[in-house]
Amino acid sequence: MAGDERLPGERRYPHVFQPQRIGGATIPNRIVRTAHSTGTLGDDLIAYHEARARGGVGLAIIEIAGVSTDSPTGIPVYSDKVLPWYEELASRMHTHGTKVFQQLWHGGITNTRGERPAGPSAIPNAIVGVTPRVMTIGEIQGLVEAFAQAARRVEAGGLDGIELHAAHGYLLGSFMSPATNVREDDYGGSLENRVRFTRDVLRAIRAEVSAGFPVGIRISGDEFIEGGIDHIEAESIAQELEPDIDFLDVSMGTYWRFHKFLSTLDEPLGYELENNEKITKVVDVPTIVTGRIMTVDHAEHIIGTGKADMVSIVRAMIADPDLVAKAREGREVDIRPCIGTSMGCVAQLMTVGRIQCVVNVAAGAETRVPFETPGPAEVKKKVLVVGGGPAGLEAARTAALRGHVVDLYEMTGELGGQVRMAASVPPRSDLEAITRWLADELERLGVGVHLRTPVDPDLIISAAPDEVIIATGSTPKPAGFQLSSPTIPVPGADLPHVSTSWEVLGFGGRAQVGANAIVYDDTGTFEAVSVADKLLAAGCAVTIISRHEQLGAKIPYPAATVEASRERLFAEGVDFIPAMALRRITESDVTVYGLGLKAERTYEADTVCIVTFHDLNDELATYMADEHLDGDFRVHVIGNAAGTDTIHAAIRSASKVTRGM
Repeated sequence: MAGDERLPGERRYPHVFQPQRIGGATIPNRIVRTAHSTGTLGDDLIAYHEARARGGVGLAIIEIAGVSTDSPTGIPVYSDKVLPWYEELASRMHTHGTKVFQQLWHGGITNTRGERPAGPSAIPNAIVGVTPRVMTIGEIQGLVEAFAQAARRVEAGGLDGIELHAAHGYLLGSFMSPATNVREDDYGGSLENRVRFTRDVLRAIRAEVSAGFPVGIRISGDEFIEGGIDHIEAESIAQELEPDIDFLDVSMGTYWRFHKFLSTLDEPLGYELENNEKITKVVDVPTIVTGRIMTVDHAEHIIGTGKADMVSIVRAMIADPDLVAKAREGREVDIRPCIGTSMGCVAQLMTVGRIQCVVNVAAGAETRVPFETPGPAEVKKKVLVVGGGPAGLEAARTAALRGHVVDLYEMTGELGGQVRMAASVPPRSDLEAITRWLADELERLGVGVHLRTPVDPDLIISAAPDEVIIATGSTPKPAGFQLSSPTIPVPGADLPHVSTSWEVLGFGGRAQVGANAIVYDDTGTFEAVSVADKLLAAGCAVTIISRHEQLGAKIPYPAATVEASRERLFAEGVDFIPAMALRRITESDVTVYGLGLKAERTYEADTVCIVTFHDLNDELATYMADEHLDGDFRVHVIGNAAGTDTIHAAIRSASKVTRGM
């Protein structure tokens, strides 16, 4: 070859952009999107995966398909009716070179649909909490056949391979785990017996599909259950099953510690690798690893150092479906970053039933919403944005991409808004990735950014804009406010050792920090978690007292979003006292009372932080409307100034206004 004709990323990431053989299939690169539920169906589900195939992923493992009507999913692999959908999925994915495997599943003791769940033994699942009935030998054999027939349909539909889900405490995993399988027949006791069900399924599938059709398995490298599967047990399971598999996908966790297989930013990047590489190294079949791997650069290191053959990147490709293609083309700076909160993907799936993304408004809605901003607007406008938090930054970027002339004004000396404050706490530092990226985008797009510039009506009128976007955020209510008695200030809240969350986190002043801190959590959000972390780092003993029954009570689906923070804080000695309101604060203590009971308790404290609700900074918009100063331009209020209170909502409100501008 006369010269190196590879793309920049192919030169920089030589391991990632090598093909990988699995059984009779050749995967074009080493990036995998392992199975994850989306809540989408039909063409919406195809569009979701096709967007990531177009974006360069080598292998897509499609979300769970229940093999039996007693544990159904949105993909009816238990019926031949699935075949036309599979054919459409395969056709559209293969157009982009991506291989497609189907994950086959049965929920077992996690099953909450219909009749009582069944499992290996009468041991309940930690979250579902229903004692299952013990499966009979006949039921086991019937499900072996159901898995085999499901596999036949996967191949007949044109997909490229199968992954058997034996991780996370679902049916097959619960049979393999000594913590949930105490049977005394051929399917319990010894390791050989506990893996028998899974081996029978694998061999039945082999007998049903063509020679060379890839068949692999996903297992948990550590279940985090006392007496359950740890890495030593997982190594033995992998070696026992290796003769019957073409690849091994190693994950982590069960419902006993749900957040361990759907981690948040409380866990470090690549948090599963230290445990799971011990398992990948004992087999010779191709291996896949996962666990907060966010970049192709990280994947290259993992593959290059022999920890695994392939790397799963899921949430980062929810945030930016073009991640692999951009890295291959040397455009890493263009990748919209995942911030790892699980507040859009997992939390939305578990609460509203459909996947979303904090930073990508198109995720899960690809048939209706394009990932990137639509093309240039028909009329070029002058747009003035007030506020440099996530809403203002997203609005300014989107307006600039629409071809408008954009100026952004920020009162402080830095962009980022309240995200910058939240990210000042080390466990949540990844939050700032999105606002830093948006700020860089404004520079690339030539947006005029004016720091340390308060905006008043005169400035707006003199600028003569066509559109004004108010993204001025919100400010904590005075420290004496609590929702339990909204019109009666807490006595003593004006003492010098009493502060707001902003003052503890370094915004709007500095809190007086001593040795014993009381954090009063009025809102049930991550704000109290961040304050507790900050005070712990300053050397305080921390007690959180809350109006709510749990820490982070208002955070969606806590098992996947805030449980890791709770676990970490409680392990570090933080006490939590629920269902209380503030009675009074003195120089040396805090008195609280039980909601509804009025019984009082007093705690020593030389540091008090009241984490309460915010006032909307919408005065500018209100004044302009009241004085009829907005006659020559339109005013839009977005983000916290409009009443939202999350990064997710802020970015969505900005996009909604500016994409159609």
